[in-house]
Amino acid sequence: MTIAAILEGKGHDVVSIDAERTVTEAAALLSERRIGAVPVMQNGEVAGIFSERDVIHCLAKDGAAALGRPVRDVMTAPAITVTRVESVLAALALMTRRRIRHLPVVEGGRCIGLVSIGDLVKYRIDRIESDAEAMRAYIQTA
Repeated sequence: MTIAAILEGKGHDVVSIDAERTVTEAAALLSERRIGAVPVMQNGEVAGIFSERDVIHCLAKDGAAALGRPVRDVMTAPAITVTRVESVLAALALMTRRRIRHLPVVEGGRCIGLVSIGDLVKYRIDRIESDAEAMRAYIQTA
């Protein structure tokens, strides 16, 4: 089970934001799209990731003045990324170890997808349920 399997199910569309956009614009994007994080792009590459946590941290540190700052100043960088050949279990372990909830999927310097911990957990649960059903069917026919 690889990240490629996750992307096959959810698609390769990635909502991202340019590093020069403001925190206000980034927060509005998160709200509008009802998502928790976006890759931050600079010169066509993933420079970092901007999440709900980044909004909270910069507001706590700088107050309302933080809203006008560029995303590049408050994003989490460098972004921790994976490739499509990474196993789902390895990605889950990485997310748990680093205490993150989103991983940009990068290949050849391009962001080709984004997976969340929810995507990975859902995939694992679906696989476990499928395996259990197959085992039940096997036992019943044996």
